Amino acid sequence: MGVLHCFTGGDLAFAAAMDAGWYVSASGIASFKSFGAAQLLRAVPDDRLLIETDAPYLAPVPLRGRRNEPANVVHVAAAVAGLLDRTVEDVARASTQNACRLYGVECA
Repeated sequence: MGVLHCFTGGDLAFAAAMDAGWYVSASGIASFKSFGAAQLLRAVPDDRLLIETDAPYLAPVPLRGRRNEPANVVHVAAAVAGLLDRTVEDVARASTQNACRLYGVECA
């Protein structure tokens, strides 16, 4: 089990992660206008999607250029939800369940 951390794209890395059964984690980069991997992100199965902040770097829009922190993950969730045409609640629920499973933590 592994994580394709801070996913920015790349067909080969994506295919390798999918073949290996890894999770794919979107960071603040998913909120940038220059993010070019939305199509690949849409191909991530719900049970392998994660979101992250990669603090203290890569603050998401609307905080780009500032110091990033874990609380900003809500902006990453909103960006990912927009790219996937889903609700923020759906993305939050799926990514939370996946993180709990990955790290062996009981989810409420």
